[in-house]
Amino acid sequence: MIIMKKRYTTGKYISVVLITAGIILCTIASAQQVEDNKATSTGDLLYDLAIWFTGIFILTAALFMTAGMGIYQEGIYKQYGKHPKESLFFNHALPLPGFLLLATDIYSHIQKFNNSAPLDLAFGISLPRLWFFLIFNVITQYICIRSVFILTTECSSLTVTLVVTLRKFVSLIFSIWYFQNPFTTTHWCGTLLVFIGTLIFTEVLPLDNLLPQKKTKKED
Repeated sequence: MIIMKKRYTTGKYISVVLITAGIILCTIASAQQVEDNKATSTGDLLYDLAIWFTGIFILTAALFMTAGMGIYQEGIYKQYGKHPKESLFFNHALPLPGFLLLATDIYSHIQKFNNSAPLDLAFGISLPRLWFFLIFNVITQYICIRSVFILTTECSSLTVTLVVTLRKFVSLIFSIWYFQNPFTTTHWCGTLLVFIGTLIFTEVLPLDNLLPQKKTKKED
């Protein structure tokens, strides 16, 4: 008799549902602040909401594409071996020619960066403030992306997608706090759902031990 185990347990599915619901709640709560945000509002509520929905659509599409790429990479790693550095290089080297389409915009921003206020560093060295922020951002992004590509070789695509989604959720919460936006009851509910879902997924809360387990048997 061979016992065929499910790839993901019931607890994993519940955790994904909870995390997804939590992120949706926080997104809806942020949408309610579009009208009151004078810094980004154009005065036309329908236009502002259209821009907001466009951004949400792009982020959602990017998330699904990232998940699809993770599944594709998972199959490649099984067939050809795990080479995260090679994947990291080609994923970032191949799109580089596309930046030529933005050459004018990039050049104008270089000028803005050069004209930004100087930032005094150690040993009497000064650097335009925006260049310092850009360098710091590139370094942290490299650490993040490199870690994600290494994670794809060690974990399933579902786990990687969950980690990336949680990272974006933490960024959302941090931006709400940093820019001093209102943190409503809906935000708290969404955060609680994400927190509980994370605990279940990481098996800190062993939900599967409380649920009846079913085993599918297959004859030899």
